[in-house]
Amino acid sequence: MSAAAVPLSRALSIPDVVAVARGGAQVPELDGDARERVEASRNTVVEALARPGARIYGITTGYGALAGTRIEAGDAARLSWNLILKCATGTGPPLPDDWVRAMLLVRANSLALGASGVRPVIIDTLVRMLNRGVTPVVPGKGSLGASGDLAPLAHMAAVATRSPGSDPDAGGGEDSSAFSGEARFEGRRTDGASAMAAAGISRPGLQAKEGLALTNGTTMMVAGAALQLHDARRLLLHAELAAALSFEALLARSAALNPGLHEANNQPGQIGTAARLRSLLSGSGLVDADVDRVQDAYSLRCTPQVIGPVHDMVGFLWGRVEASLNAVSDNPLVFPAGGRDPGGFVSGGNFHGAGPALWLDTLGIALADVASLSDRRMFRMLTPELSAGLPAMLVESPGLHGGLMSLQYTGAALVSDNKTLAHPDSVDSIPTSANQEDHVSMGANAARHAGEILDNTRTVLAIELLGAAQAVYLRPEGPDRLGAGTRAVYEAVRECVPPVIEDRSLAKDVARLEAEIDAGTLERAAAEALGDLWPPAPL
Repeated sequence: MSAAAVPLSRALSIPDVVAVARGGAQVPELDGDARERVEASRNTVVEALARPGARIYGITTGYGALAGTRIEAGDAARLSWNLILKCATGTGPPLPDDWVRAMLLVRANSLALGASGVRPVIIDTLVRMLNRGVTPVVPGKGSLGASGDLAPLAHMAAVATRSPGSDPDAGGGEDSSAFSGEARFEGRRTDGASAMAAAGISRPGLQAKEGLALTNGTTMMVAGAALQLHDARRLLLHAELAAALSFEALLARSAALNPGLHEANNQPGQIGTAARLRSLLSGSGLVDADVDRVQDAYSLRCTPQVIGPVHDMVGFLWGRVEASLNAVSDNPLVFPAGGRDPGGFVSGGNFHGAGPALWLDTLGIALADVASLSDRRMFRMLTPELSAGLPAMLVESPGLHGGLMSLQYTGAALVSDNKTLAHPDSVDSIPTSANQEDHVSMGANAARHAGEILDNTRTVLAIELLGAAQAVYLRPEGPDRLGAGTRAVYEAVRECVPPVIEDRSLAKDVARLEAEIDAGTLERAAAEALGDLWPPAPL
């Protein structure tokens, strides 16, 4: 196993998910103890089916409101495939490829924990799809986030598996018209069976319990949360960089960053944000230059009190999501006999996404506040009555040129969009399945909305960085008066975005800055100037 490989384990981390979903890290197939656990759980299913009259939810019964309907053991495999067919009802634009790859990894890891009753080949198939680059096309809408992310996972499972019956490798062939979902492979979007064949991956026919194990779980929500938390943490670091540059641009008062002030409030995130802002601004000749000013507006003065608690929240959510990466969330769970434990099947509700829904709602709300604060600083820089002497709209000839006026319109529109998106999905529920599933989490909607808020916030921060750099440029000898950290950030901005001398479209400038945020360019520039400001783990 190479150093870059990410094994299925009980210690899968958010960086592991990012490495596989975005970096193409390889995932070894099951072996050793993990394979033995999976086989033992599968044997429990096989033994139960051999007992006359066995009555096991989802294996020898129908699903949901049809749980009272008896299914013959001989039809259990067909029942598995029927579940895939009936649940593949998703709609809307497909999820991003990295999100789907994260789903493949999270589902494989959950099944590998050995409490889902699947054969090892099911897990190996998901791993081969990751390693060879077969990515199912998964519609983004249609999951209630309870009974698991049924629709998204069914679209994923339709690519990975097939109906029971003849084995194509044994010469029986597979009906080319049979439903196999869709997938991308080597840049082409085709039906799932063709993509898998092109990648040289056999699609196992489903057996009893396996359809349920593949679709019944919180995988879409948790996979999305893992990627979004990784990105949110990076955004928070760049929110501090942008705030520091705005402190310089607006000649802010450093008293608001006094360490004693923040220690008195006893909030670790706030204390950390204030400390990093002090480091970034160290040596500044712009901060405190307005000697007559007593204190600043909240959007400057309260930056640590706003961004700091979001750091705290991300740290808490990080732990909850990493626990969920290493959890079994389908139903029923299958426990092999061992010692005095007779083992067996336990029906419950680990598939319910109330936790992920609350976590993702919280993340979206927190990021929306970060964007709102950023927009207020941008607004101040554009407004002569608030900017301590900067020209209107941050352009040398306002009137003939509109400068950055419309850029703030874009930011304001996104901040407003965030307010709508941040309405909590977790407070909503619509009963389904003849009231058997009478309370659902709507966590998949929360995941999509948190992702949109994150994207909006990235753009708003890019706008502030562009505006703050422009404001510093317009101050007499402004770039030369910056602190060591903010100078490094300013120069990194200037490498991809030139000053605005006269009106031009700024859409590509903002897009370039967003790309630099994702790449961590500004963060690295600050670290080269000051040393690592941010620990490798969440704050």
